[in-house]
Amino acid sequence: MGDKAHTHPGAAGRATAADHPTSVRNVVLVGHSGSGKTTLVEALALTAGAVNRAGRVEDGGCVSDYDDMEHRQQRSVQLSLVPVEWDGIKINLLDTPGYADFVGELRAGLRAADAALFVVSASDGVDGPTRMLWEECAAVGMPRAIVVTHLEAARADFEEMTRICAEAFGGEDPDAVLPLYLPLHGPPAPDGHAPVTGLVGLLSRKLFDYASGERVASEPGEADLPQLDEARSMLIEGIISESEDETLMERYLGGEQVDVKTLIEDLERAVARGVFFPVLAAAPAAEGARQGLGTVELLELITRGFPTPLERAAPRVTTPEGAGRELRMCDPEESLVAEVVKTSSDPYVGRISMVRVFSGTLRADQTVHVSGHGLTDRGHEDHDVDERIGALSTPFGKQQRPVTHVIAGDLACVAKLTRAETGDTLSAKEDPLLMAPWDMPDPLLPLAIEAHSKPDEDKLSQGLARLVAEDPTMRLEHNQDTHQVVLWCLGEAHADVALERLRGRYGVQVDVVPHQVPLRETFGGPAAGRGRHVKQSGGHGQYAICEIEVEPLPGGSGIEFVDKVVGGAVPRQFIPSVEKGVRAQAAKGVAAGHPLIDVRVTLRDGKAHSVDSSDAAFQTAGALALREAAAEARIHLLEPVAEVSVLVGDDYVGAVMSDLSGRRGKVLGTEQTSGGRTLIRAEVPEIEIGRYAVDLRSLSHGTARFDRRYARHEPMPAQVADRMRKEVRAAS
Repeated sequence: MGDKAHTHPGAAGRATAADHPTSVRNVVLVGHSGSGKTTLVEALALTAGAVNRAGRVEDGGCVSDYDDMEHRQQRSVQLSLVPVEWDGIKINLLDTPGYADFVGELRAGLRAADAALFVVSASDGVDGPTRMLWEECAAVGMPRAIVVTHLEAARADFEEMTRICAEAFGGEDPDAVLPLYLPLHGPPAPDGHAPVTGLVGLLSRKLFDYASGERVASEPGEADLPQLDEARSMLIEGIISESEDETLMERYLGGEQVDVKTLIEDLERAVARGVFFPVLAAAPAAEGARQGLGTVELLELITRGFPTPLERAAPRVTTPEGAGRELRMCDPEESLVAEVVKTSSDPYVGRISMVRVFSGTLRADQTVHVSGHGLTDRGHEDHDVDERIGALSTPFGKQQRPVTHVIAGDLACVAKLTRAETGDTLSAKEDPLLMAPWDMPDPLLPLAIEAHSKPDEDKLSQGLARLVAEDPTMRLEHNQDTHQVVLWCLGEAHADVALERLRGRYGVQVDVVPHQVPLRETFGGPAAGRGRHVKQSGGHGQYAICEIEVEPLPGGSGIEFVDKVVGGAVPRQFIPSVEKGVRAQAAKGVAAGHPLIDVRVTLRDGKAHSVDSSDAAFQTAGALALREAAAEARIHLLEPVAEVSVLVGDDYVGAVMSDLSGRRGKVLGTEQTSGGRTLIRAEVPEIEIGRYAVDLRSLSHGTARFDRRYARHEPMPAQVADRMRKEVRAAS
């Protein structure tokens, strides 16, 4: 930001452990898929001297997207940490996936970082999800900067992209989103497009040419000065308007010249406070070059403008019992508080936990307390255990570089924590603490699976347990009604990754089967049935007769059993047997094999034998009586109905409401919210929203989100019920 001259730092760029929180910067790169985040991380690593050529470490592997699955999918699917060093500062670059299905990895990156780089493509613009993420960062005051990539595209226009960013991100103060440098264009190519070969610093009024593959400083030409001065004036006014010195604007407007050093200091403070958002340009290095365009300027912004971990407000800390606890956060001498922000498995090392240390110092071979995060509703086991820290390391691609300790504010990886999961807290054994977890989206796309073979069945349970331990946005369900194993995912790509990890990482082959919604049955009107179980075949026989009446009850009543036998027609000791048989048959269903609910069964009469009657005989008679009553009655098929809340941009309200109606939904109302969005509340049959997570994303271009919760079971329309029964008969 001070436009200093920099030389290639070589091996000095290979970060290890930091010695003080002031020498650490934690930066997360966010943006839509294809915006160039991973390429930018590799370009920064090259400029910082952490790699020997673009994106490569000593063993030839990439520093980001190094997982074989990411190569096959050709996109980032997980959070990656790439530490580099610049001007004595350790920079932890957190590369996040841009695809919506992996928002859990993105949120983990936001938790671990203290500032964000929004990467936008000059050829694609700013999409809706990126705008929403900007608002999310603004809500917590996270400092941000914008990096424009893909300047080599034929229609790329940095000035126009800056205007779009100011409009999208500036809100009520678009002058808080301004460029620090202007691109310098080289001679036009045959197609008429003039490539960007350098940058002009607006504050320093110096030109930085990257055409040779290294940054070379010089003076701008006379032809560049008018455009430079106009942009420079706008930048100075933008910086001064955010200055903590309230007299500076008045002095500036009065004609006083503000020196560059003061402007840079005010700029750095405004960026760190999250009130000014600089726009920069960046491009990867050409073949054989050692510095990518804009990478030096970006590293300088990170080290000088982004806040240290000391300036971050840490999440709330409590004891495991919930009592509040005050700590001097980010103090290496305080009690240990660290959080697992990512969990992965290595076939050779085992489980690896990426942790952010918020307080104290984490040391190799130390015994720590692991506090579970309470996501038991997602198939995660709650836990509070002591574990011994294995090796500590900083990751770099597939390599793990050993370190002896990790101080407050830094990130590192811990090997072989067998119980720790993503979101867990690590604290001192003698002083166990718990950090408030970060918000995670609910997985709403069901994936029903079965083991492919008997050997796979033996490994499935362990494989699934490891899968959900790594990914808190995935929920494991063993449905007691349908007897299905269901993985709830965020989308189709998320589901594909889960299946591939089961196969490739845990050696479990599974088959995907249709997801079944738990249906119910009930009587449409009163009915009567007689259960006769009489067998006389020599020796001890079986004898039981019972007569029942069945009538429907209001929803939520369950099964009610009433005894109205008179005169001892059914001996008292066998009445519970009849009830047991009725309830067992109700659980199995009486028409399509779904549990029977919301009926009253009244035992009116029956017969018994002094020798041949028994508990088992009357259980069977009770079940037979219920089946006979069902055969003579109208049976309703009940389907679960969900309460659905959809938060969608105003432009898509009509399309979403029309789509909900097409799913047999009933819109209950709408409510205007902030940011030009509307909350739609509706009730929709669950059978109609199995793929709603995918369909809504397509319908709203990724800008809508929804949640759902079970409301009740209600009768299915006759034509839909008939179709369901036909499908059951065809399957059997």
